[in-house]
Amino acid sequence: MSAAHDPAEAIGQVTHYFSHRSVAAVRLSAPLALGDKIHIRGHSTDLVQNVASLEVEHAKVDRAGPGDDVALEVDDHVRDRDLIFHEA
Repeated sequence: MSAAHDPAEAIGQVTHYFSHRSVAAVRLSAPLALGDKIHIRGHSTDLVQNVASLEVEHAKVDRAGPGDDVALEVDDHVRDRDLIFHEA
């Protein structure tokens, strides 16, 4: 795990978590693509994973950009307002 991220470097924010599907709804502020390594951080969230599934309006996509609302499969529970960062 890396050191703390600057919130200004966040590429998106969780807007909702669907626990029955382990999917996070995310509003992006920067591009995100399949295979990207991301770090999801919040008050009690600290999760690093690769992007394995990305959807925009229920359609699978390879990448999405700033302003897009995406659905992202997550490996663990995340919470509303958690921030998402690119991980080196």
